[in-house]
Amino acid sequence: MNHNMVGWFEIPVTNMDRAKAFYDEVFSINVSVQDFGGTLMAWFPFAEGSPGASGSLILNKAYVPSESKGVLVYFSSENVDTEINRVESNGGKIIQAKTQISPDIGYMAIFIDSEGNRIALHSRA
Repeated sequence: MNHNMVGWFEIPVTNMDRAKAFYDEVFSINVSVQDFGGTLMAWFPFAEGSPGASGSLILNKAYVPSESKGVLVYFSSENVDTEINRVESNGGKIIQAKTQISPDIGYMAIFIDSEGNRIALHSRA
């Protein structure tokens, strides 16, 4: 295999406007919302040829947010403190503050987003 295993991810939401505002503010980005026949998707920015997978927020009755079940998505960061410090002021909840994994691997933190999803952050610093 000559590529990374993860190619795409989808984060379930129950209110696209609220979720878009949360992710835009916490990550200082602008997700692009598209309507696919009643399924709303908001795509995270993607840099072609750069490492890492891309994904989206998704609003569809078949997708249910969870703060304790399912896959844990890690968002890459320059410094976990930057994003984790914006979580609570934008309607999220910190469940694990910035914690060193190891000197080689760096740091992580976990939060619950505005929709009730458990999301993680990772940085080297």
